[in-house]
Amino acid sequence: MFYQTPLKTAGILLLLTAALVYSLVAGFFGLEVLTEVAILVIVAIALDLVAGYGGMISLCHGALFGVGAYAFASATVLLGWDASIGLALAILTACLFAWVIGAITARTHGIFFIMATLAFGQMGYAYVFESRTFGGDDGLPGVPRLDLSGLGIDLNDSFNFALLCLALAAVAYLLAAALLRSGFGRTLVGIRSNELRMRALGLPVWRHKAAAFAISGALAGLAGALAAQHTMFVSPGLLHWTLSGELLIMVILGGLGTLVGAVVGAGLLVFLKHEVARFTEHWHLVVGLVLIAVVLGGGRGLYGQAEHLWERRQAARKAATAAKETPEHA
Repeated sequence: MFYQTPLKTAGILLLLTAALVYSLVAGFFGLEVLTEVAILVIVAIALDLVAGYGGMISLCHGALFGVGAYAFASATVLLGWDASIGLALAILTACLFAWVIGAITARTHGIFFIMATLAFGQMGYAYVFESRTFGGDDGLPGVPRLDLSGLGIDLNDSFNFALLCLALAAVAYLLAAALLRSGFGRTLVGIRSNELRMRALGLPVWRHKAAAFAISGALAGLAGALAAQHTMFVSPGLLHWTLSGELLIMVILGGLGTLVGAVVGAGLLVFLKHEVARFTEHWHLVVGLVLIAVVLGGGRGLYGQAEHLWERRQAARKAATAAKETPEHA
């Protein structure tokens, strides 16, 4: 069950404050890295929503991310539509694609669900890679950014675009948290805990799974549209399964099923990648060692472990308080 605990609130506020301070002191490269983190935070939250709380470990979220990016690029570059329409189309397209995946794979579990989502992702990658309309392996250049000049905001400025991505990442967290606190979110957690019991109660499980996947896909589509605007270019690599793997690593590093952990993991992996890459090309080895250490350390992730220790301390305090009060009442 999801609870917006004081620790979660403090963690999110601390991370957001750190990001804002960093944006003020960072140069151009630092702002580009911060933008990358903010975009990946959105899609990591989307993945944690279905994997951490719905028990659906997905290897197609990279594809959903790429679908959003290509939908935005197609609308703006190929069709010449306004970027705001392209953004809406990206979210809707990724949402529909995710709903189809969720509906078809709803009755599969474990490794079979993982492989089914991987297959969907790779089909999307193969289609885009071979499509002349979408530029094949050359991709599509010239992707524009949203025009907010009417509000006096120039999104071609790295600082402004980084702040927009940070704001949307914060909105994504608030939306996911609100959803998980709702009846739908509690039902989703119930399905993860005991799907057979939920079926016995007459719940249309596949509809809830498909709906959860669709919402997750919408967030991934938003992130993909932002990624397309960030680099002003899209390529088939956005849909490759390796990106889905990296997203899963982010969620595990931060803490699966914590929501805040997705934010922590995305920031950690991106900054770790860029910092280690300054010294060696084999940054994947360092990330692998960190992941192994996290898993062997309890498998709760960095934030998940901190939350676990905090809850244990709170429980110990309550037990000590109750023990002190018992003799007085006796």
